[in-house]
Amino acid sequence: MSDSSERPAPVSLLQAFWFWLKLGLISFGGPAGQISIMHQELVEKRRWLSERRFLHALNYCMLLPGPEAQQLATYIGWLMHRTWGGVIAGALFVLPSLLILIALSWVYLVFGDVPLVAGIFYGIKPAVTAIVVQAAWRIGGRVLKNAWLWAIAAAAFVAIFALQLPFPLIVLGAALVGYIGGRLAPQHFAVGAGHGEAGGAHAPALIDDETRLAHTYFRSSRLALILLAGVVLWLLPMGLLTLAFGWQGTLTQMSWFFTKAALLTFGGAYAVLPYVYQGAIEHYGWLTPRQMIDGLALGETTPGPLIMVVAFVAFVGAYGQPVFGGDSAFASGALAAVLVTWFTFLPSFLFILAGGPLVESTHGQLKFTAPLTGITAAVVGVILNLALFFGYHVLWPQGFAGAFDWVSALITLGAGVALLGFKRGVIETLLACAAVGLGLQLFS
Repeated sequence: MSDSSERPAPVSLLQAFWFWLKLGLISFGGPAGQISIMHQELVEKRRWLSERRFLHALNYCMLLPGPEAQQLATYIGWLMHRTWGGVIAGALFVLPSLLILIALSWVYLVFGDVPLVAGIFYGIKPAVTAIVVQAAWRIGGRVLKNAWLWAIAAAAFVAIFALQLPFPLIVLGAALVGYIGGRLAPQHFAVGAGHGEAGGAHAPALIDDETRLAHTYFRSSRLALILLAGVVLWLLPMGLLTLAFGWQGTLTQMSWFFTKAALLTFGGAYAVLPYVYQGAIEHYGWLTPRQMIDGLALGETTPGPLIMVVAFVAFVGAYGQPVFGGDSAFASGALAAVLVTWFTFLPSFLFILAGGPLVESTHGQLKFTAPLTGITAAVVGVILNLALFFGYHVLWPQGFAGAFDWVSALITLGAGVALLGFKRGVIETLLACAAVGLGLQLFS
């Protein structure tokens, strides 16, 4: 087709705004599912950027602490429309989820255990497992092009599944192997470079492999300005909270705790959850273990980053300890959710807007890209481990000593066939599985 062989028309900021809003409303399935959706929409369907540019940005985001899918959206938004494009893309990726979770958290606390809601969750959890498996399959199919990269993915899986090594150590190991491999066998770490399938087989993208954009060049003055803005945007609300509630106040401590979570935890939402669990439940007592599990289920079944479970944690914690008095439980919870979201995601924006020009300067240089290729291969193994983790908790709800849940297994199998066999969308698969769970609850 002639239209598929031509470069797409330029995209206005308004067009991008509506796309990022839509993405924020439909981005289900956790980071793996969200990255898959972005790849389908931006690389395969709209061709706003090339495969190699997408993977280059993804590799950088995988290195950072924080939610990699939201950071990837911010990076692509910045690449296309400068700083405001990045801010809009990153914010719209989060805002719908924040508003939905505030509402759902209130419903959860007020109405308690509702059987119909439990039925919907029962159907959705197996679907989420299948979505993560699909993401590992899709990313692996794009990245694992030779035995070297397959070996890295397998080693990463063994490291996290059997040896329980921390994610940052796996990232560093994969980067080291990629660096050495890029020097000893560069042809195996230049994924898509110089081979038929990366060249003429794909239609040109709006931002192609060799496209250079003026705002992506590094300038020290711009870096200093962004860092200064970041410091002000952190100090101002933190200072106001300290003045209003004291350093030991609930809102102040929540803001400080989730700032540390954003900066000290690598590997995205799934790596940060143990840290949040330990601090929010064991140290601060903001919520119970059961509430944390329910909040994770809510996070899995709403659009946006899974790390948005922090909004649930904050809402529940402040709702139970109202900062404005006993009649202000909802206002306290909503304010806590907004503040925690701000402090959790602020570092992500700074990492992208400050580091983007440096990353773009490494595009096409094998000594920089080979370690990132190694990291991406390792991430495939980590995502596969996550799928097994979900599968274990879904199929053996009481542990291996308990009964195997055959109904959940059938729902998982059906969702997998729909996603991988019939190429159905994430949203319709989730809705179908939710309907199955609801039907089982109504007619059992």
